[in-house]
Amino acid sequence: MSTLAFTACFAVWTIFSILGVQIKTDLGLSDTEFGLLVGTPILTGSLSRIFLGIWTDQYGGRIVYVATMVLAAIATFLLSYAETYQMMLLAALGVGLAGGSFAVGIAYVSKWYPKEKQGTALGIFGAGNVGAAVTKFVAPFVLVAFGWEAVAQIWAVALVAIAVLFWFTTEDDPELVKRRARGEKAPGSLLQLEPLRNQQVWRFSLYYFFVFGAFVALALWLPRYLIGVYGMDLKTAGMLAAAYSIPASLFRAYGGYLSDRYGARAVMYWTLGVSLIALFMLSYPNTDYVIHGISGDIAFSTRMGVVPFVVTIFVLGFFMSLGKAAVYKHIPVYYPNHVGSVGGLVGLIGGLGGFVLPIAFGVMNDLVGVWTSCFMLLFAIVAVALVWMHVSIRQMERAAVGKELAELPEFPELEGIHDAAKHGRGTGALVTDWRPEEPEFWETTGRRIAQRNLWISIPCLLLAFSVWMVWSVVVAKLPAIGFKYTTDQLFWLAALPGLSGATLRIFYSFMVPIFGGRLWTTLSTASLLIPAFGIGYAVQDPNTPYLIFLVLALLCGLGGGNFASSMANISFFFPKSQKGNALALNAGLGNAGVSVMQFTVPLVITAGVFGTMGGEPQTASATTQLWLQNAGFIWVPFLILATVFAWIGMNDLASAKASFREQAVIFQRKHNWIMCWLYTGTFGSFIGYSAGFPLLAKTQFPEVDSLQYVFLGPLIGALSRAATGWVSDKFGGGRVTFWTFVLMIAAVAGVLYFLGIKDQPGAFWGFFAMFMVLFFATGVGNASTFQMIPIIMRSEIGRLMPGLAAAERLRHAEKESAAIIGFTSAIAAYGAFFIPKAYGSSIALTGAPMAALWAFLVFYVTCAALTWFVYTRPGGLLHDIERGTASTPTASAPAE
Repeated sequence: MSTLAFTACFAVWTIFSILGVQIKTDLGLSDTEFGLLVGTPILTGSLSRIFLGIWTDQYGGRIVYVATMVLAAIATFLLSYAETYQMMLLAALGVGLAGGSFAVGIAYVSKWYPKEKQGTALGIFGAGNVGAAVTKFVAPFVLVAFGWEAVAQIWAVALVAIAVLFWFTTEDDPELVKRRARGEKAPGSLLQLEPLRNQQVWRFSLYYFFVFGAFVALALWLPRYLIGVYGMDLKTAGMLAAAYSIPASLFRAYGGYLSDRYGARAVMYWTLGVSLIALFMLSYPNTDYVIHGISGDIAFSTRMGVVPFVVTIFVLGFFMSLGKAAVYKHIPVYYPNHVGSVGGLVGLIGGLGGFVLPIAFGVMNDLVGVWTSCFMLLFAIVAVALVWMHVSIRQMERAAVGKELAELPEFPELEGIHDAAKHGRGTGALVTDWRPEEPEFWETTGRRIAQRNLWISIPCLLLAFSVWMVWSVVVAKLPAIGFKYTTDQLFWLAALPGLSGATLRIFYSFMVPIFGGRLWTTLSTASLLIPAFGIGYAVQDPNTPYLIFLVLALLCGLGGGNFASSMANISFFFPKSQKGNALALNAGLGNAGVSVMQFTVPLVITAGVFGTMGGEPQTASATTQLWLQNAGFIWVPFLILATVFAWIGMNDLASAKASFREQAVIFQRKHNWIMCWLYTGTFGSFIGYSAGFPLLAKTQFPEVDSLQYVFLGPLIGALSRAATGWVSDKFGGGRVTFWTFVLMIAAVAGVLYFLGIKDQPGAFWGFFAMFMVLFFATGVGNASTFQMIPIIMRSEIGRLMPGLAAAERLRHAEKESAAIIGFTSAIAAYGAFFIPKAYGSSIALTGAPMAALWAFLVFYVTCAALTWFVYTRPGGLLHDIERGTASTPTASAPAE
């Protein structure tokens, strides 16, 4: 009966979705005025919910429900006599009371069912949202036949009839009956409002602002949208809009069942994730493109037809319906004695979405002039809700580690944590028990999980480096296909990905403990699709503005940022004895993305790999055609596959979770800044030389087709990093790092020598050989410097925090090591900007790159001196540890 009553109330509450269209025509209203009219009932229904919910807890749902329906019916009947816009707004305030019935029904129905059945019960009740579809189906025909006034009168009479039927077929809830039998007074209103101080309640409210508020807003707005975009009549628009309202209502019951069985959290992830994708598709406006091709203009359009629009809206409505049930599954569990007030507030915020959003849609239409702006707004709301939810869940999981089982919320999605605490295993993607330093755990459980995450991380990182450095090859080909850029402008394009990538690394280095390695790897890999597609389209037209290329070069830095988060994530999975090799494999094979790109791109741009889908070729000479767009498009299918594998196959570690504040302590560690300097000398050199080597070789030796060889440098650097991690594990990262810088000094001196005799035969091959030595040395140094960081921090934490138990010191050392690894990689990545830019500036000022190379040589001298003085000299921090005469305090301390 509650569901039937709510269906009738909802049909009345959304009556303006049909009447408003006719009233807009009759009164000549603007879109903003129309949005205000259809949103006013939603305002009243929202604001009244919190009070109606409290009154339901105090006086019982039966009497409050009937009173609400009768008052709403009176206002609806009086609406038929309104003649001016102001009178209609006043009547709409009263009509809105019908929407307040939701808070009454939630509090009333939940009291009849046990906790394990409340999700399903409240889902069935919430399916009364289908009343919106009833109005859309029936009201247009009544309106056409008898006028909009008759619709208001008939809906009012029907609501009174339902109120009478409800009164005679229902009873007071058991809790109210027991309270009356004991002679107890109802809790005061202020006491009922007590839980509203919790941030969690407001987070639930944001979810409901979207899943319910946006549902109501779209239910009201869609007829107007369909008429404006697709030129439909009112009856057709109303029926098609019902294709959204019906699944967004009826499947709410199914959402309740899923929440009871699988957990509200899982349902909310699916709801917000799928909604994000659907809204992205709906947000893209109808657009016409014109490509200036070789044989004339090529025109095409992107627009969503009626059928795909209705299908997408149906999918959106379906998942929103699941989310509505999932939100209200939380409330009786967390706040069993305050369902009315908490449910009322959540419903109030959700209902306010139904009021605010239609007005916002109208304002955006008037100001922006783009029909799809309504979906753009919803996309932003969903993105914020998804991020907030995930961050909160990560905090909850972190707090759950070490808690007594009885303290954990009784949600199905947390049963795995209970089991993990009992049996020492993970919960799907989340691993709550992680002890890699214990040999038995590592051999039976840890190795398999760590290796799987490592071998999924490697191709993701390889693709990230490929996209990050793709400009190093693209810029060398732009002049050949008609782009009139100066040498300095080309060096800027090669350098900017390094600048943005390094800057992003600063933020990415802290993201894994906050968001989780699995989610962050998935999102960061998927983000690379943006520059990959962008490059593919931009290089097809020589008239593309230079500014567009600058933006795309900056966006390629998304790939550079991935390294910091990837290395921080993998560092958590392996024990100390294998950490150096694991990080070397991840980084080394990931770095190989540069050489893979520099080998692959020159091949794929010479053929129409994607056929007509990839666009027309560009003419480079009388006999040569290039498909330079393939430099971007070639990565798209691999990025999609890597994104899927990351989400399906990777794990989050509960012990690896930390807030930014916890990680920010590294800024107080002097060794963080020393390692930034040293890692800039190794990795900064590797990535900077990778970015600048192709263009430097082409400008200094134009007579040699160097692009067919340049991929060997990054390949050697990547392989040497992957293959020499064991050397640092065996002999010590400090000693290896020192001799690496000595070798780099000698190699730069060799490069300077051969550039000085570049007009003599064989000079190019000497220049090339010296760069191969440089790349080899940077790879070895990349592995050795990263191997040093965990050893340094284990020693330092033992000194700085001697009062902590051994396990806690180890945990602190691991977290700080991961943060330092990420942060040093961020600072070092600026080498990808400064080295190509230094070449360009040196050539512009002196006519040759020698000044830049002399500066690099002096920098390597400082790195070698710093490594020796702080770490490897007798008395240095790592001298005794690397020679086996001392051990790190954290690693050796007995259990306490």
